[in-house]
Amino acid sequence: MIPNAVKTLVTSSSGAAKRLVGKANFSAAAQAVAKPNPNPEIQYTGIFVNNEWRNSASGKTFATVNPSSGEKIADIQEGDKADVEAAVKAASNAFKFGSEWRTMDASQRGRLLYRLADLMERDSVYLANLETLDNGKPFNDSFHIDVPASVAVLRYYAGWADKVHGKTLPMDGSFFGYTRHEPVGVCGQIIPWNFPILMAAWKLGPALAMGNTVVMKPAEQTPLTALYIAELVKEAGFPAGVVNMVPGYGPTAGAAIVNSPLVDKVAFTGSTEVGKIIQQQASSTIKRVTLELGGKSPNIVFNDTDLDYAVQMSHFGLFFNQGQCCCAGSRIFVEEGIYDDFVEKSVELAKAKIVGDPYDQNTQQGPQIDEEQLTKILQLIESGKKEGAKLQTGGARYGDRGYFVQPTVFTDVQDDMRIAKEEIFGPVQQIMKFKNMNEIIERANKTIYGLAAAVFTKDLERALHLSSGLRAGTVWVNCYDVFTPQSPFGGFKQSGFGRELGEYGLNNYTEVKQVTIKVPQKNS
Repeated sequence: MIPNAVKTLVTSSSGAAKRLVGKANFSAAAQAVAKPNPNPEIQYTGIFVNNEWRNSASGKTFATVNPSSGEKIADIQEGDKADVEAAVKAASNAFKFGSEWRTMDASQRGRLLYRLADLMERDSVYLANLETLDNGKPFNDSFHIDVPASVAVLRYYAGWADKVHGKTLPMDGSFFGYTRHEPVGVCGQIIPWNFPILMAAWKLGPALAMGNTVVMKPAEQTPLTALYIAELVKEAGFPAGVVNMVPGYGPTAGAAIVNSPLVDKVAFTGSTEVGKIIQQQASSTIKRVTLELGGKSPNIVFNDTDLDYAVQMSHFGLFFNQGQCCCAGSRIFVEEGIYDDFVEKSVELAKAKIVGDPYDQNTQQGPQIDEEQLTKILQLIESGKKEGAKLQTGGARYGDRGYFVQPTVFTDVQDDMRIAKEEIFGPVQQIMKFKNMNEIIERANKTIYGLAAAVFTKDLERALHLSSGLRAGTVWVNCYDVFTPQSPFGGFKQSGFGRELGEYGLNNYTEVKQVTIKVPQKNS
């Protein structure tokens, strides 16, 4: 018997995610007016520095494109080194000792974050429509997942603002010691295009709660919601220079952030290839760096599992967000006793998936982000065919407008095939067979990545054994893509280092200072 809540996976991607991603509770009134609007007004396309909008110093712009049609949405001011330098200077001035931001009570910082979260909730329908226009994800997902999850993260970190503190230390000798947890300083934050609103919240929340200032570069493919959030930062009452937003390209604006001597820390979410470049460049100034990078996550399904549930969770774990998830369960290992049944049911789900207009509330899968990603996915699909994997369904472009890919399922996949080793970042499911426990840990860990993993079994001892043996930053047991603000997320190996979310996420944004005081000794 499949629980009713799980059945929603077949018909609505948002049904699963509302249970799994950690939603905020939007009011009934807000949900009642949650109507798709394919033509939201484009309000902000500039560079946001010192709480003011400006054009790029070079006069250059770039187009942001609707992935559902391939048509231009708007021209965005293209920030480069000069614009980043202005933003960094503003952030540095806002961080100066004695400034309004540095002398602000920690509880007041929390109130500002609460206010920002409230404003995002107020504008949730507009933000969701803007996200769907720029990113292509179904409106149902934008409204029911991305926006409320972002609001929840900001509220979580607002509560932490006045609760991080140091310790007093029992030092040897006639000394009194204590530690202070102080902000790192100016933080450069470079966010990806797959979850633009959510990644902005994941970065802004802990940085601002701890008293840092920020220069953020949104992905050039999806700048619109981040730019709107910048205006909400101003409306919330954050002092000028605390948050600055510079849209632009990685090799110019991104590199300028990483190489600036006034930037104290860089936080990046994106590909492993770019993460390596950032780490190398940041080493010249010994910046603090956190990287949340790619993945090729194993999803292990045992014979004793609830088969229908495991099939649906595995489907969600791969196809959610058009497969554009760094932690997607893209290597599905199924024990041989249930392999054929698992494949049959998985293919049925993929064939039934509704692909199309993301503003249609029946749609479950929208387009990929751009033509480059579309081409990469189709090339990897072709490699799977050539290397001998069995194509069960899909395997081609969907339609002739926009960047859509058919939901695709491969079986008889071997560990050494490209589709089993490389991050596809698209709606392409690989189903692999395994025989027993003795082999699966080694096979699951045989990857350069280590972001996430999942285990489906009714045997608790087995689940705990695998959870210990799998080299991944997150292990889900009998579930997938469960994210809450309290739970840390990050990778092992080439999936990066550092953690986001939870109390662990605060560690990236503080420095520990030791203060030692000589205690005068009274003469006897």
